[in-house]
Amino acid sequence: MSDELRRHDERALAAATAHYLHGETMESIGARLGMSRSTVSRLLKHARETGLVEIRVRSPRDAPEGLADTLRLRYGVTTHTALVREDASEVERLDIVAATAADVLATHIGSHMTVGLAWGSTIAAVSRRLVPKPTTGTRFVQLNGSGDTRTTGLGYASELLRRFGRAFTAQVQQFPVPAFFDDPATKTALWRERSMHRILDAQASMDAVVFSVGASGSSVPSHVYAGGYLEPADLAELDRERVVGDVATVFYRADGSSADIALNARASGPALADLARVPRRICIVSGDGKLDSVRGALAAGLVTDLVIDEPSARALAG
Repeated sequence: MSDELRRHDERALAAATAHYLHGETMESIGARLGMSRSTVSRLLKHARETGLVEIRVRSPRDAPEGLADTLRLRYGVTTHTALVREDASEVERLDIVAATAADVLATHIGSHMTVGLAWGSTIAAVSRRLVPKPTTGTRFVQLNGSGDTRTTGLGYASELLRRFGRAFTAQVQQFPVPAFFDDPATKTALWRERSMHRILDAQASMDAVVFSVGASGSSVPSHVYAGGYLEPADLAELDRERVVGDVATVFYRADGSSADIALNARASGPALADLARVPRRICIVSGDGKLDSVRGALAAGLVTDLVIDEPSARALAG
């Protein structure tokens, strides 16, 4: 293949991804890529004719029980599926899932709500995809601390919260504590302080929570595993306890249980039983590297709404 033809295919793929997966108009694509609408139209035609794009129409009569119905019946969750190519990279999957999640959040987050927010790689991607939706009297509350032995983590968490607050014209409440305490007694003592009650009380009154699941084996590493929060001894403990994932730095096993995992006594995130009582619990997942982790979260009853890429959703339903 010549370099010119390869470049033409790359432009056609970029235009097709923006148009068919992200719903971007040809005018918008042209303006962003510096080309006319007719050029974009020709690129889309080329993408269809060369097989870069395959359009299929799925009739409900051909699939009486769709993917979302299968997951609802099996797990009791509402599933929002992000359509991606089977050969999409993990980074591409994450971006498309993040855009889908942004639409879901715009539907479910309204005025006079308290929304808990867990930090992490997936939620950071979602924060960059948010569409402005002004609200009144809404606040976002950080679910777990972000400090470690090297940094307070406030810069990372505050930027994420700021994007959500700006998109929804909402107040934000940071949680200026470590992700994990060295001693459980320190956490217990701090939680008794009056200065902490405002944050803990806000968490206790949440209308919704937004989170992803952490997994050590994900192709896009979970921030809690890649960010230096866990020592080798911590990782060894998680392995002994057969941990498959975490939500807001609180860990659980494949069956959803979290009892007797020592690290949880030092974690700053809410107990999973408390999280499961929040009315709406939106879990955002991208990539099959997190399948075991999301299965554990479902077993623990932590999810009411699942945003997930289609290949992973099919694997979850299989």
